[in-house]
Amino acid sequence: VMKNMFHIGRIGIVVLFGAVFAVGIAHASHSWGGYHWARAANPFTVALGDNVSVGWDGHLATASSDWSASSVLDAVVAPGLVTTKKCSPTAGRAEICNAKYGRNGWLGIASVWVSGEHITKGTVRLNDTYFAMAKYNTPAWKNLVMCQEVGHIFGLDHQDENFTNAPLGTCMDYTNDPMPNQHPNQHDYDMLEALYAHLDAVTTTSGSPVNAVADIDTEDPREWGRERRMSRDGSASLFERDFGHGQKMFTFVVWAEQGLRKHQ
Repeated sequence: VMKNMFHIGRIGIVVLFGAVFAVGIAHASHSWGGYHWARAANPFTVALGDNVSVGWDGHLATASSDWSASSVLDAVVAPGLVTTKKCSPTAGRAEICNAKYGRNGWLGIASVWVSGEHITKGTVRLNDTYFAMAKYNTPAWKNLVMCQEVGHIFGLDHQDENFTNAPLGTCMDYTNDPMPNQHPNQHDYDMLEALYAHLDAVTTTSGSPVNAVADIDTEDPREWGRERRMSRDGSASLFERDFGHGQKMFTFVVWAEQGLRKHQ
């Protein structure tokens, strides 16, 4: 039985994904332990379902353009398939959503389902409860969070998780200064090329159901599974939800400043 406990901690960017938890190491290998979309050729295409409001459309378009600059993938904005703020996943693509999700501690959530070593689907949620606040209601913060969450959908980890380090000039950096960190950098593109250097005999981008686990409420920390690891300064945690038969969901949580922190 999972416990639902509350602790004063940090408001942050919540990312659900991967397998490897590399803390605070800038410019190191920053893939999620090799998790990737299966495909038979490069460049491959992952649709980003547009379920966002008009105020977010420009930031989604920027993220699409930024990640499509990679030589191995195209991130194409497509009509969204989500009708509620729950932002349920769709096989073979990523659904991007925004709503007022409440004062739950997170700015954004990227949820990625995996089958074996392959990514099968993902969702991104952007929390307008916090983005309505003066600190976060800026183009820089919105570009950073959108870009970072979409980057996780493709298999990238953070380049650095220390908020006090100098900005690295990539959205895959946690920082208190979003201005220089609104877009990917060359190291992100190089990492994608390494991650997708091999081809697969199958594809998970076709929309064919691979992972039967779909109806998970990723807003609820009780759904995140067990906490596997926490960063030394307590600002980031890794959770794992194992559904069996190679089907998993990994929950990576990073807290940025004082607020509500939820644990299992």
